[in-house]
Amino acid sequence: MTPRAATYVLVHGAWHGPWAFEPLTQVLDQRGVAWIAPSLPSSHDDGDGSADLAADAAAVVAAAAWVGPVVLVGHSYAGAVVTEAAPQLDVREIVYIAALVPRVGESATDASKRVRVRTALDEAMRLEGAWLTLNPERAIAALYGHLAPQDAAAQVARMGRQTLASFRSPRQAVDVAVPSRYLRCLEDRAIDPSLQDEMAVNCDTVIDLASDHSPFRSHPDALADALLGEVR
Repeated sequence: MTPRAATYVLVHGAWHGPWAFEPLTQVLDQRGVAWIAPSLPSSHDDGDGSADLAADAAAVVAAAAWVGPVVLVGHSYAGAVVTEAAPQLDVREIVYIAALVPRVGESATDASKRVRVRTALDEAMRLEGAWLTLNPERAIAALYGHLAPQDAAAQVARMGRQTLASFRSPRQAVDVAVPSRYLRCLEDRAIDPSLQDEMAVNCDTVIDLASDHSPFRSHPDALADALLGEVR
């Protein structure tokens, strides 16, 4: 019997939503690839700002548990989310895109401090009570450096606020014994490539993309090639 094809579970990073993956998902549709894109509660928390890493992982599990085998794809902060969710799903592979990958007991913030380098994203962030927000102009430089200015501004206008708890809550889940790939974005101004090198240490494969922090929008075809293992 032919094994059932895996569904790609695309998990967005902080301040974003499933809409972030729209150009990439169009390419995946053209290639006949099944995908879902859950929404993380920490990125649209309208309450007390308590949505944390565990809440985000639970949302991914709830969305993905019914689709069968999955490839978990985590971008940026969502590297922590997919790592936390993985033990509760039928996972064939984990793919990290310019992602933070905390160790057990470490938070996303802790992971980001393993390499001390200040980025454009650090310059963009603002603390507002229980949430982190981004200065729009600086967010464009940090996240969407390869887009035309009008397109980049449109994406930033869609972004919300992010709970501080999501960055500060520690990873609890142990590693799962599945293949892993790290897609390193070489022109990233949000998560410096030197930090990405540190995050990729335990991955089986590292693939370089000549991309800003958001290749799903700036380089969707190249990203699809990398996700589907078609890089030459």
